[in-house]
Amino acid sequence: MRIDGNKTLPQGYQAMMGLQQVVNQSSIDHKLLELLKIRASQINGCAHCLDMHTKDAIAIGENEQRLHVLAAWHEAPFYSDKERAALAWCESLTKISETGAPDNVYDELKKFFSPKEIMELTFAIVTINSWNRLAVGLRTETGKYVSKLKPAHATV
Repeated sequence: MRIDGNKTLPQGYQAMMGLQQVVNQSSIDHKLLELLKIRASQINGCAHCLDMHTKDAIAIGENEQRLHVLAAWHEAPFYSDKERAALAWCESLTKISETGAPDNVYDELKKFFSPKEIMELTFAIVTINSWNRLAVGLRTETGKYVSKLKPAHATV
């Protein structure tokens, strides 16, 4: 690790945890949130976050096959249209300098999610992208994370 950011600037980490708490309390299915966190972390190359969120996804009952092929979700038959809309939004925002968050992606999202849910999804994507940048930039250690989540946290 380059710097222990929490010890060096704890108020920054407290602010991030506040935003993370908003995401954690959202009405969005927790399995879908974990898929978004994993997909953004794949794009951003964040090993620490991939380790964390794949373990959390498995802990709440996500199917491992869906996790194995998530990087190729466009071609895989394992995701609902609703999940595909959220994943496309996640990719669009994660690659915003390339995509500009196109209207067709947003229009598809509106078919499945309310305005409040779109904001919850957007904050989830913004938050994981921020965590990715902290973990990659500071070289956060990978491999020791143990999930504390239980299947009861998942919503159906």
